[in-house]
Amino acid sequence: MHLLNFKHFGFIICLLFFSACTEQSNSTSNLKVFKYNQASGITSLDPAFAKDQATIWATTQLFDGLVQVDKDLNVLPAIAEKWEISEDGKTYTFFLRKDVMFHPHELLNETQRKVTAKDFVYSFNRIIDDKVASPGKWIFSERVDLKEPFKAIDEYTFQLKLRSAFRPMLGILSMPYCYVVPEEVVEHYGKDFRINPIGTGPFKFKQWRENEVLVYTKNENYHENGLPYLDGVRISFYENKKSEYLKLLEGELDFMSGIDPTFKDEVLSENGNLKSNLSDRIYLQKSPYLNTEYLGFKTTDPNCKALEDKRVRQAINHCFDRKKMMAFLRNNIGAPALQGFIPRGLPSHNNAVKGYDFNPSKAEQLLKEAGYPKGKGISEFKLITNASYQDLSTFIVKQMNEIGLPVKMEINQPSFLRQLMVKGEVDFFRGSWIADYPDGESFLTVFYGNNPAPPNYTRFKNKKFDDLYQQALLANDDKARYEIYNQMDRILIDEAPVVPLYYDEVMRFLSNDVSGLENNAQNLLILKYAKKK
Repeated sequence: MHLLNFKHFGFIICLLFFSACTEQSNSTSNLKVFKYNQASGITSLDPAFAKDQATIWATTQLFDGLVQVDKDLNVLPAIAEKWEISEDGKTYTFFLRKDVMFHPHELLNETQRKVTAKDFVYSFNRIIDDKVASPGKWIFSERVDLKEPFKAIDEYTFQLKLRSAFRPMLGILSMPYCYVVPEEVVEHYGKDFRINPIGTGPFKFKQWRENEVLVYTKNENYHENGLPYLDGVRISFYENKKSEYLKLLEGELDFMSGIDPTFKDEVLSENGNLKSNLSDRIYLQKSPYLNTEYLGFKTTDPNCKALEDKRVRQAINHCFDRKKMMAFLRNNIGAPALQGFIPRGLPSHNNAVKGYDFNPSKAEQLLKEAGYPKGKGISEFKLITNASYQDLSTFIVKQMNEIGLPVKMEINQPSFLRQLMVKGEVDFFRGSWIADYPDGESFLTVFYGNNPAPPNYTRFKNKKFDDLYQQALLANDDKARYEIYNQMDRILIDEAPVVPLYYDEVMRFLSNDVSGLENNAQNLLILKYAKKK
């Protein structure tokens, strides 16, 4: 009797739950909500701490800065409708829009207020404030004027002063670190601003159950007319990449970036295209990614003295087949690095800058010219890598051995390898460099002689290269600056402090219901243009 009553009671509860769910479903069924997963988790929604892709993607939907970039990484107006740069390149004056409002909040006048130049003074000073401890402090450190780096000329005119000209600054100002925040709200919440974000972006913060779900709603008063098209954004936190992929196929997610090597053959053909049996549910976007994968040499005082000779380093560059490596080991995801260190996707990448092709005969000739015929006389050395690149490293080491180079492979944890690179305790190592901002300087600074490690892990120093680096920072014209970058890239090819392996590629898998989401070489997730059926 008691069991029967319990079942009856449970049946009633299920009916009530189903009814409530149906009612809720009917009320939200017409909403266009973009759903994506963040397997690595999110630690903060404060743009001052947007140091990783997860935080960058999340904050980009909530905040705006002075400038923004388009799909080709050109710098465009955002809250600043125009700007002027002084002739000496030290003073940037931004003229702000007068219709940009912060999201509603009880701490703001009448729950909303306009963004002014003082907000940028506060936001930028916050980045360099030691008490805040923003990981973005480096973008202004040693660059901005010591006395008054940020100034509100009037209500809608903001000025930034540099110690010396630095032409990539506009690109840096597009980074999430430079998004504007309201002082009243930040000071009220303190460190808890990370979970109470108020910005000016196309979406507003709604709810965050950490490690479970994060929800944004449409900003109906967004200053870019007609945007966004979506009603909201929902971010989940499945830790497993395979689970994320299955949710995408089932329609529970709209987007996935990248693919785990363990199941890439289920999804991609040998040529790196989406398999035809999946095209009725998802589609694939591909574009260059601002990441150059490479092998680096310690160019000063290596234990293997032969590596100090650039002819030996050139020989190593010639001794393996990059095209074959990409086809057989990466399903042609990315492009073989047959030009310089600056990757595809940047305007300063130039196909006329010729790198190294596969030429074993040339490699053997270079070794002979260096006094090491067939590798004789070269002491054994190691290529230090990590497990993720074991297959690529095995391929390269095998081809190096074929021309007589006595090299072996050693696997280490990524963090330990990085420590060795910083301390200069490794002669030959696998590395990668991803741009922090959309300018070729972000890659060339890796070899500037006055820079420590990081970024100059190779300890490379070349006077002509360093002089050109300084010239590039003063060049007013982009075309002239890119020509200088190309000269610097040619020096790197000749001196060979690194072995460029490949230029990486952004791969995005999207539901067929999604349109308008443009890909870009920084893999920025810009949802204000996205649409759903």
